[in-house]
Amino acid sequence: MKAVRMSQALGVVLSLAFVSSVYAQSQSSTPTATVDSAASAKASQNSTRKADRKLGSDVRHALGKARDITATNIFVRARGGAVTLTGTVRDIAQIDRATEVAKSVPGVTSVVNKLSLEAQNY
Repeated sequence: MKAVRMSQALGVVLSLAFVSSVYAQSQSSTPTATVDSAASAKASQNSTRKADRKLGSDVRHALGKARDITATNIFVRARGGAVTLTGTVRDIAQIDRATEVAKSVPGVTSVVNKLSLEAQNY
């Protein structure tokens, strides 16, 4: 009886050792490809973010240099060349002018203007 139990236990242990080694061999090539594609996706995402930050900075700089625009309450968001302007300005002429200035920045493909007029405290 002890010999039967011992041989069964030995068979189970050997089977598990064989199955785990086969599983380890079949999975060896997949993680490398996954890691490489994940690294390239991460690098691409980082370069896109960097370009968006630079474009947003360039638009903010251009708005700040425009003499007829008060840019302190204008917020700029850039995503893939598309720029969104949000915030408030002091008069209605600045809304259209901000769009013109943003469109003149190299790299801007489109401008969405969500600017509104500041509330006047009388």
